[in-house]
Amino acid sequence: MKPTYYLLISLLLLSTSCKDSKPPYEPVPKSLEYQSWEDTQQPTGSPTYLALGNYAKVLCSAVFVSGREIDEAAVNSKMELFFSEEQEIQYFLDENEKRVKVGIEGDTSRSATYYGDQGCILDSKKGIQFSPIAVSSQLPPAEGMDWPMGDRISQEIPRINEEKYAEVLEKAFAPEAFTAAFLVVKDGNILLEQYGNGAHKDMQLESWSMGKSLTATLIGRLMQMGELKLDQKAPIAEWQKEGDPRGEISIRQLLNMSSGLRFAAHRDPDRKIPLLELPHLYIYMEALDVFDFAVNRPLEYAPGSTGRYRNCDPLTLGKIVREKVEAMGENYHQWPQKELFDKIGIRKQVMETDIKGNFILTGFDYGTGRNWARMGMLYLNEGRWMGERLLPEGFTDFVSTPAPGWEVPEYGGQFWLNEGNRWASLPEDAYFMAGGGGQRVIISPSDNMVIVRLGHSKGGPHVVESMNAAISALMEKL
Repeated sequence: MKPTYYLLISLLLLSTSCKDSKPPYEPVPKSLEYQSWEDTQQPTGSPTYLALGNYAKVLCSAVFVSGREIDEAAVNSKMELFFSEEQEIQYFLDENEKRVKVGIEGDTSRSATYYGDQGCILDSKKGIQFSPIAVSSQLPPAEGMDWPMGDRISQEIPRINEEKYAEVLEKAFAPEAFTAAFLVVKDGNILLEQYGNGAHKDMQLESWSMGKSLTATLIGRLMQMGELKLDQKAPIAEWQKEGDPRGEISIRQLLNMSSGLRFAAHRDPDRKIPLLELPHLYIYMEALDVFDFAVNRPLEYAPGSTGRYRNCDPLTLGKIVREKVEAMGENYHQWPQKELFDKIGIRKQVMETDIKGNFILTGFDYGTGRNWARMGMLYLNEGRWMGERLLPEGFTDFVSTPAPGWEVPEYGGQFWLNEGNRWASLPEDAYFMAGGGGQRVIISPSDNMVIVRLGHSKGGPHVVESMNAAISALMEKL
């Protein structure tokens, strides 16, 4: 295994480990070294081809979704050792076609194109197979409404607090962390808010796997509307044949990342599959139907028995969301804005799709710091907003409770837990959304507080240290 590819793990995804404590579901072979791929879909393409695909999409989104300069993004959102030192990566920006192409001279190249409110999509010979739409908000302009439904806040409080909490901001914006946004919401009010490294309050920033928590929220919204139940069997048509053990997988187990589906990922103990053949990562590097790729997997473990951080579970939940929404006669791409974002003051959240128009909320999602603060507040308020219940009673308790299939109690329901005081200065009841490059939304019920940190991938390895130092300084000042 070439060491240059390990950075993909650390920067694209939250790095933790988990131990194998449960036997696989029989008669699936016990070894994680798969003998064949005949019952799955084998990822194809050279390491260079796959790496370029991801890089093209990331740069396209940085330019057309976030509004960053391509030369800046090429440095700060590039995995430093993603390619070998001998390879000189070239990138080309086509403003007219809204496309970014990256390649290596004399070798392969990949490109991604911007499709408005559906963000950037990897180009393929087949092209996209859906009709993009403009997603509209029914809310009035944010500057004319008070926080949290709008952006109007007292200008004096943040300025005073920036001086009072100067040490907090200094730690949060440590140069090596490349932090773009840092917010603290206390008792419903913005206590601290600062931006750096070219970002501003209206910039849609990379959020990566925090989108998994957004997927859980959409599932919770459908539950509150009476369309789904936590313990019902997952309504996946591909699993409904007589004798198919996947038919026993429940929505609860999918939320707990314990479906048991065979979908190899970097955290799997004793992983033997080459890194860039991992289905968990392939969805970020190739133009494909991600929902189809996720659900057409055999079982590796009995449903609910073994927790594994694998993208198949949130993608399967995403498929359930799409099919339910469309069965209701709603427009899939507009529905999250109508039924969630407009209700909590978010006027725009970019959720990118695959070539079929499926949201890739395992990683390709973009939101502002204030957007994510509002999402955290929804959970802090136990699923209620301005007197309206948006998530079922008890749902926030569920997502913040250790999933039974995990040997280490570090995961809940598409949220991470403060097990062992990961955030040393926060209570154990804190839980959080997490994404590659150090994206975080920390919800601390005991403190009635939400902390948001967004940043560029280059700073990913330094975020935990920076955040812990900032949080420690914050708690001393409160």
